[in-house]
Amino acid sequence: MKYQLTIIFTFIIGCHLSAQDILTPIPFNEVTLEDQFWLPRLEKQKDVLVPFALDKTKPAVENLRRTGNYLKGIPDELPFTHRYISSDLYKVMEGAAYLLKLERDPELEKEMDRIIDIIADAQQKDGYNYESHITGVAKHDIGGMGEKPYSWVVHSHELYNMGHMYEGAIAYYQATGKDKWLKVAEANARHINHLFFEGDPNYNDGKPVNQAPGHQEIELALVKLYRITGDTLYLNMAKRFLDIRGITYRPDGTGVMLPEYAQQHAPVREQTKAVGHAVRATYLYSAMADVSVYTHDLTLRPALDSIWHNIVDTRMHITGGLGAVHGIEGFGPEYELPNKDAFDETCAAVGNVFFNHRMFLMEKDGKYMDVAEVALLNNVLAGVNLEGNRFFYLNPLEADGIKPFNHGNKGRSPWFGTACCPSNLARLIPQVPGLMYATTLNEIYCSFYGGCSTTITLDNGTVHLKQTTEYPFGEQIFYEISPVSGEQIFTLKLRIPTWTKDQFVPGKLYHYKDPKPSEWMIKVNGEKVTGDTEKGFVTIHRTWKKGDKVELYLPMPVQFSQAIEQVEADRGRISITRGPLVYCAEGVDNKNILPNVFIPKKSDKYKNRNIYRCYSQWNT
Repeated sequence: MKYQLTIIFTFIIGCHLSAQDILTPIPFNEVTLEDQFWLPRLEKQKDVLVPFALDKTKPAVENLRRTGNYLKGIPDELPFTHRYISSDLYKVMEGAAYLLKLERDPELEKEMDRIIDIIADAQQKDGYNYESHITGVAKHDIGGMGEKPYSWVVHSHELYNMGHMYEGAIAYYQATGKDKWLKVAEANARHINHLFFEGDPNYNDGKPVNQAPGHQEIELALVKLYRITGDTLYLNMAKRFLDIRGITYRPDGTGVMLPEYAQQHAPVREQTKAVGHAVRATYLYSAMADVSVYTHDLTLRPALDSIWHNIVDTRMHITGGLGAVHGIEGFGPEYELPNKDAFDETCAAVGNVFFNHRMFLMEKDGKYMDVAEVALLNNVLAGVNLEGNRFFYLNPLEADGIKPFNHGNKGRSPWFGTACCPSNLARLIPQVPGLMYATTLNEIYCSFYGGCSTTITLDNGTVHLKQTTEYPFGEQIFYEISPVSGEQIFTLKLRIPTWTKDQFVPGKLYHYKDPKPSEWMIKVNGEKVTGDTEKGFVTIHRTWKKGDKVELYLPMPVQFSQAIEQVEADRGRISITRGPLVYCAEGVDNKNILPNVFIPKKSDKYKNRNIYRCYSQWNT
């Protein structure tokens, strides 16, 4: 089967979407990391995290193997009952695929092929994939899975698992060119389209299920499937799942059956605030942004804008953490942002990165990348230790060393019964190179900073771009620009982060107390360039010549931030930041006298104000 890598756009009547309108990210595999911040982490992914996670997901492989034997009539034990364990495997495999694209590894590829054969064997002939219903063990958890396939879509995770399978299959096809797993994914997607939107006599009495999943994921995965295959069926499916959400089905209950829990309380275009389970929410908002871009559906954008502002104005920790409330693992009332009791699931921070990167691509506005950067550096990376084999599920901003957190364990855990967070880390960090640049016809957006090299093809020609920096610690970012033709006219756009101004992160929640001057500066070939920022970017348009050099200086004084008065938990407290990083006070560095830490007396303005105990990457 041959797949086309070009994107085919669909339109609504009266709208035109040109290539110049689309901001397209440079893929992760076309950007080579070369710095001392991200490159060691990528190497740790390859050497430790992904092999470690593949070992931990062996029970999911075994479940699939037993399901395949069941379908082939081979006597074997039945799989154990579980709603979503396969999704963790698919996410780890997605991360492994990214690593294979960056550097081929015959042994890892062989293991991936072995598991893919098992996945294919566990698929019914009609495309259905769900071990517990296929083998009948779902009867042990009817309350979680329903009596029959797709009879309890609100919590069965049948579509959620498949979304992660699609993403893994796409990544592996991109990495190796092998399409066996991609064919499995497409067969499942066509199966879901048929019975959800057309009707299948073998399911739901032949009537279309016509219900959006309780845990979002398949929507954004379908957009990816459309992009890799060019088949508009998948894009239309993603849009239909969005269109019926909160319309054809609304839960009626409390806790996880609240309509707000899975954002099913209203049609998506009428939603204005971030509510419910934070991971589900950010996956939904990511899909809405994707569908808006690729169908040019402008009706989704007012809701996205309102929800984004509601998050950054009322519901986000300064670390970029989302979903502060336990129980629902999600958004509580506005301004309810506890420190010691914060939930802030690692997966929610991953979702925050996904959502804001897509908003940036949709709106070409740097403020979204500012949020993505803060969430990635201060919450996502906090989810794994520097060795790559211990994890946080929760990310509270304060811990006293006495009250346990993180599911009853002090410190980090090697794995979790619900292992969505470590498996999400396995797939996100290898994608970081894909955040660095995005282009239109003749514009290059420098959207994320880290030492790397890439080759970018614009409408006017091809450009080699080398970025050198010690960011996020260093204040200088250097670019060497070399058009292949020798000379080329195009526009370079450099992101000027929010933290260089009067607040650390976009939104109304946090502001610097007496901000220190932070005048950024740009030089081209040693000469200072002046310009205003527009949507968070400074524009340099010129005829570029081979070897041209650009220097961006982003000063990083230590800043003190305060939350607005409505955030009760932060009254009388400050946060310390430098550049894009939030710093924490740790017992090991403070003679274990925490939490009794204060700003030194010489800073009289902050005397007797407690410091946030922010768990950033630096507590290992």
